[in-house]
Amino acid sequence: MWANNSAAPFLLTGFLGSEEIHRWISIPFFAIYFFILSGNGTLLFLIWNDHSLHEPMYYFLAVLAGTDLGMTLTTVPTVMGVLLLDQRGIAQGDCFTQAYFIHSLSIVESGVLLAMAYDRFIAICAPLRYNSILTNSRVMKIGLGVLLRGFVSTVPPILPLYWFPYCHSHVLSHAFCLHQDVMKLACADITFNRLYPVVLVAFTFFLDAFIIFFSYVLILKTVMGIASGEERAKALNTCVSHISCVLVFYLTVISLTFIHRFGKHAPHVVHITMSYVYFLFPPFMNPIIYSIKTKQVQRSIVHLFSVYNRA
Repeated sequence: MWANNSAAPFLLTGFLGSEEIHRWISIPFFAIYFFILSGNGTLLFLIWNDHSLHEPMYYFLAVLAGTDLGMTLTTVPTVMGVLLLDQRGIAQGDCFTQAYFIHSLSIVESGVLLAMAYDRFIAICAPLRYNSILTNSRVMKIGLGVLLRGFVSTVPPILPLYWFPYCHSHVLSHAFCLHQDVMKLACADITFNRLYPVVLVAFTFFLDAFIIFFSYVLILKTVMGIASGEERAKALNTCVSHISCVLVFYLTVISLTFIHRFGKHAPHVVHITMSYVYFLFPPFMNPIIYSIKTKQVQRSIVHLFSVYNRA
């Protein structure tokens, strides 16, 4: 009986108490998912086709857009399956794989934002050496390092999930699989799975955020040393898009952390909503921010539409 229960599929959960309006809830979710896919897909297309965007900053932006697309494509099938079709069952292997990609891509996104901070630091603090420091090969190495860190660092806590016995309730609290949700259902010693993520978060999200903050302290110090007020404004303006994306990402991370740690008595819908905000808000906002705040991207979008209008 234990073994059979251990191999049973997990059950995903939508918005508890609102199951009768799940199909209505799916409408805004579908709209948000569609915008995320089209917005980030357009960014990737522009960077691929427009040679004026073949610069380190936009290569990192392409990795960011690809990461956001990956996160969306990882979660959308199960979320829309629960909301539209009430398909709650998910095989254990599929669940663990989804959790792996969700957590890996979160760390990749943090790493990409750190790489983009490094790009802005070099561009402002050492502009004459920018091209010699951020060569194409170095950008590729940084991008590969960011990807490897994300996809390798999450293997240790995910692998044990495959051989844990699961004798507790198989009901998960979200419409997608998360490591912290799954491990609580295991009838095994999960001490490593509890401690490792804490260390991982400290050495990825918190460390990345600290380095980004410190880099902007140095950037601000350099900018304040520029005599011309117009040049100061111009230099800072090149950082606005990145700063906005950093704030969007880390504020959602901090908010979700506070809700999980200190909001135990908050309604369940608050926890669920914050989880969706964490997974949907940054991918939704990043293309908007770069389309509004970056003139090169604006020009590329205008050129793209003018070409299609002529066609």
